[in-house]
Amino acid sequence: MTNKPMYRQIADTLRQQVQSGELKPGDALPTESALQAQFGVSRVTVRQALKQLTAEAIIESIQGSGSYVKAERVNYDIYQLTSFYEKLADREVETHSEVQVFEVISADETLAERLALKAGDKAWHVKRVRFIKQKAVTLEETWMPLALFPDLTWEVMENSKYQFIEQVKKMAIDRSEQEIVPVMPGAEVIAALAVDPAQPVLEKISRGFLQDGRVFEYSRNTFRSDDYKFTLVAKRRH
Repeated sequence: MTNKPMYRQIADTLRQQVQSGELKPGDALPTESALQAQFGVSRVTVRQALKQLTAEAIIESIQGSGSYVKAERVNYDIYQLTSFYEKLADREVETHSEVQVFEVISADETLAERLALKAGDKAWHVKRVRFIKQKAVTLEETWMPLALFPDLTWEVMENSKYQFIEQVKKMAIDRSEQEIVPVMPGAEVIAALAVDPAQPVLEKISRGFLQDGRVFEYSRNTFRSDDYKFTLVAKRRH
């Protein structure tokens, strides 16, 4: 027999499942209703247990989605053009993207300037949400010159565009010019990433260049600030 309060017993059980690997980083916990039924307790007791595990940084709750085993932050080198998939592959983390928009548009003057095109030239416009397991972590909106990528497909954008550019198109990527700023999330970001409306998110605005100087993409990426950290390496020129 144990004299521990039930909420602590529930927390202990879930903590052990995480420590043993039965529940892995990014896995969803059972719903509050399922935990109520499993342990024969009230919703208040279940929430006390989840609150304790949240305070211990073992789990995190996502508004409108549920509770998840807290994943290690993804480190993102802002000077390295590495795909979402390649970055996590060596950690055996399950990832996928859901494409929301895939269309060809006529570039207005602003977009034409960003892609080094002429106003009216055609460009791909793609919007996708990127996931670590079941958890949405990034909302990405990308524009790419149609003339450079007439064979771009929906399937490519479900995976790695950089792999497509370098391995399929045989184009050499030179660099990415990026700006990262904290912003308050708008309605679209709140819905896509299930973030707290009062919590800032990170927005990364970037332009990618090929070795021959052509601009191959202009992108706006919005990241959950609790899932990503960015590394900046500055080197002194001799």
